[in-house]
Amino acid sequence: MPLFQLPAGIRTYTIASPGVTIYYPAVYGLANPQAEERINRTILQLVHAMRQEQLKMQTGTDMEMTGHYEIKTNERGLLSLLLTNYAYSRPMAHGFTVARSLTFDTNTGRLYALQDLFKPGASYTAVLTALVNEQARRRQIPLLNGSPQVQPNQDYYLADKSLVIYYPLYAIAPYYVGFPMFPISVYELQDIAAEGGPLDRLAASVS
Repeated sequence: MPLFQLPAGIRTYTIASPGVTIYYPAVYGLANPQAEERINRTILQLVHAMRQEQLKMQTGTDMEMTGHYEIKTNERGLLSLLLTNYAYSRPMAHGFTVARSLTFDTNTGRLYALQDLFKPGASYTAVLTALVNEQARRRQIPLLNGSPQVQPNQDYYLADKSLVIYYPLYAIAPYYVGFPMFPISVYELQDIAAEGGPLDRLAASVS
């Protein structure tokens, strides 16, 4: 597979109804139509799931909801994106934001879980947990329940040459901290990165 590949085409679509405006992306122009359909279906399913999650969290009235997205990586046959959904209903004390991320191979439509980024049997959760805790100490992030752990189903996205581990609101830190995010250089993970996988591809030199 060639390292250089054109970025995936991205279109923005909108879900709009009274009090609701959600912007979400869809890919187009991929060489593999099945991969394109799979990616777009997965994105839309997540957008709807996040909306339903908010309906359970915000139980007041007159709800206002806004959804956005950010493209974090769109290169080398990889697409990594972050979706957010903010909602507020009266008389809740404050609004709440849900964040989720997806990382795809744009050639096949494969969705990568965190464990797929590493060699089989690699102790990647222990390595990432140590790196996250070292950052938390260095950045003096106030923690609610001791040392945060990285789980096999941990939320993450890829951004340039980094794997970014992040946590939901309240999961490890007070609300005012927002979403604690921990960028880890792909070069720190080369020994345990899956051969030919996303981390390996991002770490490769430009040819």
